[in-house]
Amino acid sequence: MVNRMTSQQSQSSTPAPLHMVDLIRKKRDGGALDQREIEYIVKLASSELAPLEQLAAWLMAAWLRGLSVDEARSLALAMRDSGVRFSPARLGKQAVDKHSTGGVGDKTSFLIAPLAAACGVAVPMISGRALGHTGGTLDKLEAIPGYRTDLELDEFEAVLMKCGCSIIGQTDELAPADRVLYALRDRTATVENPGLICGSILSKKLAAGLDSLVLDVKTGSGAFLRTYADTEFLAALLTATAESAGTRTVALLTDMGQPLGCAAGNWIELIECMKLFRGERPAEIEDLRELSLRLAGWMIHLGGQAETAEAGYARAEKALADGTALRIFLEMVAAHGGKTAVFDDPEAHHKPGATRVVEAWQSGYIVEMDTTALGWAVQRTGAGREHAGEKVDPHAGIVFHARRGAHVEKGQPFATLYATNATKLDEPETFLKQGVVFSDTPPQAVPLVSRIFDRSGAEAYLRECDRR
Repeated sequence: MVNRMTSQQSQSSTPAPLHMVDLIRKKRDGGALDQREIEYIVKLASSELAPLEQLAAWLMAAWLRGLSVDEARSLALAMRDSGVRFSPARLGKQAVDKHSTGGVGDKTSFLIAPLAAACGVAVPMISGRALGHTGGTLDKLEAIPGYRTDLELDEFEAVLMKCGCSIIGQTDELAPADRVLYALRDRTATVENPGLICGSILSKKLAAGLDSLVLDVKTGSGAFLRTYADTEFLAALLTATAESAGTRTVALLTDMGQPLGCAAGNWIELIECMKLFRGERPAEIEDLRELSLRLAGWMIHLGGQAETAEAGYARAEKALADGTALRIFLEMVAAHGGKTAVFDDPEAHHKPGATRVVEAWQSGYIVEMDTTALGWAVQRTGAGREHAGEKVDPHAGIVFHARRGAHVEKGQPFATLYATNATKLDEPETFLKQGVVFSDTPPQAVPLVSRIFDRSGAEAYLRECDRR
């Protein structure tokens, strides 16, 4: 009798088979998926066993209904484990990376990776391509002739051993489920969701075996999440999730209420970085310099090379001033197969198909910049992509000659558009003019960094969200 009951209990405890349609329906109707169900979806995505329409339907259901904290964590860890995991142990240094949630003109990676490496931290950076209205680090790097972003993991390790930093794209081995879902999100308007963003970002970062991670979470009109409360939640969710996986993490909430620096595109952003690498300090790109040093300072601190983030900032500033960071950047480019000679005269390498100077269409103070609209303007020049796999123009983009808070006179140069050809100039100009608001009075100043989350702050914030 006892044996028979034990057998029946064993049979009844066997988990029921899972079916994708049932999980789509469950999430569509507002249910929460458990860890086993999330892992099943990720397994289907990574092995390409689920039809894309089913994955797309689940993504839309998740976008509409949202993911709980537990669901987001399960998604991040399942996608991390969907492929191999890189181990930086042989580097002999703390492995620290930075990730931005996406912005317009955000080129800090090119500065902070060599800055942190110059101060004794290993930076294994796995980056992405243009997504929606934001630019892609890989697209910008591939504007450098010969630069390879598709290194195998052993090549990746070799560059890290030599240079201290390496920036590559997601390999076939690392987080393959995210590669499938990431492309689908861009094509199905399911990008702007905290849980999906968290899972995508952390799957790649945790698969890289990081000791620590610094997150640059964008706020304002150019952020994927437009309300400040949603951005705070994302920053807290990312921080707490990464910490629960054993990666020490901080998140800085930073302003994306205007493009970062003046250039937004591909090659033109590298031109801007080279000015800072070479000791120039133009006032109009001071925000780029300041944010890069603050992010690098945190990386150096978390990597054990400075007692505080402020001390890390000072070390990074020294590495920028004495040319060490530039030397490491050029070494990294060469190690990736890139031709460093183009940086001897980066302006001469800039050869856009068509150029137009847009003059200010009215006088006044620039009080608002809809950075999402400006990002779409950049995308329409040819610098971004409308379809997955589409090539981008390395020389397209926009250079802004006036920034938020500036007073401009009607007729003065406001921006220069660089496009693939003349037919691609009109639509970006329309987006540009729709995205800027003028006033007779100046706007209030907006802090570059408005909040910083560490583990305790993130967990407290999420607990408070649960209580509400």
